[in-house]
Amino acid sequence: MSFNIALSGLAAAQKDLNVTANNIANVNTTGFKESRAEFADVYASSVFSSGKTKTGNGVQTTTVAQQFHQGSLQFTNNSLDLAITGEGYFATSQDLGSQDFTYTRAGAFKLNKDNFIVDANGSYLQGFPVDVTTGDNTSVSLSTSSAIQIPDSSGSPRATNSVYSSFNLDSRSIAPTLPFEPTESATYNSSTSTTVYDSLGEPHVLQLFFVKTDPAVNDNEWKVHATLDGKAFGANGVEQTAAPYTPITTFKFNSSGLPESTDGIANVGNTFNPLSITGGGVGTPGLSDLLNNGATFPASVEINWRDQVGTANKVPSQYASRFEVKALEQDGATVGRLAGIDIGTNGKVVASYSNGDSTFLGQVAMVRFSNSQGLQQVGSTGWKKSLTSGDPIAGEPSSGTLGNINSSALEQSNVNLTNELVDLISAQRNFQANSRALEVNSTIQQSILQIR
Repeated sequence: MSFNIALSGLAAAQKDLNVTANNIANVNTTGFKESRAEFADVYASSVFSSGKTKTGNGVQTTTVAQQFHQGSLQFTNNSLDLAITGEGYFATSQDLGSQDFTYTRAGAFKLNKDNFIVDANGSYLQGFPVDVTTGDNTSVSLSTSSAIQIPDSSGSPRATNSVYSSFNLDSRSIAPTLPFEPTESATYNSSTSTTVYDSLGEPHVLQLFFVKTDPAVNDNEWKVHATLDGKAFGANGVEQTAAPYTPITTFKFNSSGLPESTDGIANVGNTFNPLSITGGGVGTPGLSDLLNNGATFPASVEINWRDQVGTANKVPSQYASRFEVKALEQDGATVGRLAGIDIGTNGKVVASYSNGDSTFLGQVAMVRFSNSQGLQQVGSTGWKKSLTSGDPIAGEPSSGTLGNINSSALEQSNVNLTNELVDLISAQRNFQANSRALEVNSTIQQSILQIR
């Protein structure tokens, strides 16, 4: 019996050494969780045995339990490196469309040849579907998750639909005496320009000219002319090829230098009424006729005399101050190339393009388990669900008990090397002590055999 007791002690000490050595070996493994060997004593019992005289039958390994406490973060320069702070796991699948998920805390992701986000084993990172414009979730179920793919195609062009312009016109300006001519600076007081885009994403220069009316005719009045790539046009968007040029609109300011009326009509609000320029198209005259590349503008291009968000202090004015552009924006965009990928703490994956556009591609899926220590280890710092772990509970990062996602960071192993080295020494001494007990038992057996 004593042989068996010593042997069980040797086996337990060996198990402890193996677990400790595995922890030390993985001290630099991203997302690794240390293990702890847990033991229990062994007692044989029967209805006829006396509990007062039991000596015990040795030791047994009850479990090797993983410890899922947080590891420290290591920050990197790769936006696809992800670390979870708090509870939760990434979900990955070996094949596209597979529902056989593996769960991991190792967030060293990269792109494969098809621009899918994958880990070092080629498993696909799963994400929830989102609205491409707002980023709002459409589902947080693992059954609707899919592999996240980063498009390498160009961002689609967007034709200009609205222009936003605000300015201060100098009330001290003198009305020109010559008829307006866009190529003659003496025929207008001030001008400004912006780039607008057609349906193919080609840029065009929209220039606005401000001409003060003779005070003897109309006081505090300004006429606005416009050209597209140097071609003058009227409010109907039709090109004007020769003088006299018709203005696209007429402004009138009150004695305080604030907007009063547009084309003789009282303003709605505290700025000039918006101007709708006919964009034209097939069979309809308008701005599109000024193009020669086969592109078009929207049916109507609106010019708003304010900034895009309607800031109160950026309305047009006529003060005794130099000409100043307060706002000049438009909502079109040219063709854009993928410029970068950003992943927020909520897991939203956003693609940014060189034309200023951004698109939501998905949201990194996160799951949690009722009993993490019940997860089944499958290697490569991955786990599978089991009967004791319970089913995965999916959700958005930063919601409920799920943790946050840190982009450009990796969670390091949670192994404390100092503690492991101390445990290694302790396990070694335990092994030696049990070996000594086995040796003593052998000596006693030999002595008994030599009795004559």
